[in-house]
Amino acid sequence: MAYLTLLLAILHVHKALCEETFWDTAVQLSETMTLECVYSFTDNLTQVEWSKINGTEKVTIAVYNPSHPVHIQHNYLHRVHFLNSTVGFHNMSLSFHNASEEDIGTYSCLFHTFPHGSWEKKIKVVQSDSFEMAAPSNGHLYAEPGQNVTLSCQLQRKWPVQQVMWEKVQPHQVDILAYCNLSQKTRYTSRYQRKTWSNCSKGSMQSVLIIPSAKAADSGLYRCRSEASTGENETIVIRLIITDGGSNNHFILPVAGGSVSLLFVILIIIITVMFYNRRRRRQVRTPLKEPRDKQSKVATNCRSPTSPIQSIDDEKEDIYVNYPTFSRRPKPRF
Repeated sequence: MAYLTLLLAILHVHKALCEETFWDTAVQLSETMTLECVYSFTDNLTQVEWSKINGTEKVTIAVYNPSHPVHIQHNYLHRVHFLNSTVGFHNMSLSFHNASEEDIGTYSCLFHTFPHGSWEKKIKVVQSDSFEMAAPSNGHLYAEPGQNVTLSCQLQRKWPVQQVMWEKVQPHQVDILAYCNLSQKTRYTSRYQRKTWSNCSKGSMQSVLIIPSAKAADSGLYRCRSEASTGENETIVIRLIITDGGSNNHFILPVAGGSVSLLFVILIIIITVMFYNRRRRRQVRTPLKEPRDKQSKVATNCRSPTSPIQSIDDEKEDIYVNYPTFSRRPKPRF
């Protein structure tokens, strides 16, 4: 009997530790940070509790009840506050000021609802660089607002895939959107405020994530991580871009630029052809004028040397005339 009690206690501790290590959102530690917690269902909410998980214990941080004043533990006074408590009860994100390394750990956001009972989200605060730097993109996908976007991830065939996880990666946080254990055929229910859908079937060689009615806020990096029971793993990252006027907008500028370039080239060709034709016409007309020039030259050559239409060089030449010599006789005297 003692052994059975000890075994149950070990199982309970192991279960608690496993729950501690599993988180819905990872947040980068910063002096001013916000732990998002949004309940997207329409149930009646009665109370919200924020607490920090230390091993198997939960230390209360803040409690919000619409019928009572906000309660904040003295260790967190003037350091935390509910971000949107005055806007709506469904968004009970907790904002930190002057956070330090002591705030690293796992936090629990617990909604008490009616009639579905409790709903919990676990957020892990870690000391890390930008999450996007550790997730380089493998490809891009463009989509229009309102479309049902399908992200696909090809699974490995070299080793049996045991589990697949889809995440949305932002600079300051990572959210788990879908988790599927193929060997156990179990599916994780995402706590992310944006509803998504993912397949979970053993033997499938492709994992898909469907985002219904895409919005501009859905743009970003999406990471698909697959892992085998033997430890092999693979990661694929896709950047989703939701355009404002349709996916073709990203191709309008290149097409317009290409059209302008094409028109410019055509214009240059037309001008070149026109110039060539005009020059050719001039060359064709020149031989027709040559006989007239030759006639004028012939007429000039037929004129007398004393013609006034002689060249300037001819006028400068010396002219020699032969005169007869007469002997001079003395005049007779009478």
